[in-house]
Amino acid sequence: MEKGIFFSICLGLMGWVAQPILALPPPDDLPEEVLRTEIITQARSPIHGEPLTAAEYAQLKAELAQRGTTPELDPEIQQTVFLLQLLDFVRTVTPF
Repeated sequence: MEKGIFFSICLGLMGWVAQPILALPPPDDLPEEVLRTEIITQARSPIHGEPLTAAEYAQLKAELAQRGTTPELDPEIQQTVFLLQLLDFVRTVTPF
C-alpha cells in the first residue's frame, strides 16, 4: 500500500516538473540573437515619421548634421524643461 502512495506522489511531481515545457515560445518565433544580426533596410524619418529607404535615411541624417543649428524650442517648453531639471536636482540633494 505504501508503494502505491509513493508511486502516486512521484507521478504527481513528475507532472508538475514537466509544466515549464509549455512556456517555450512558438517554433515560428525568431530568437533575439537572429533579430540583432538582421540588417535593417527601411527606416522612418525623424522629422515626419514617414517610411524611408536606407539611402534616403542616410541622406537625411547627413543633411541634419550639416545644418549645424539646433531647432528653437518654444520658450514655454524650455521653461518646463528647466523646472523639471531643477526639481530633479532638488530631489537628489534633499533627503525628503
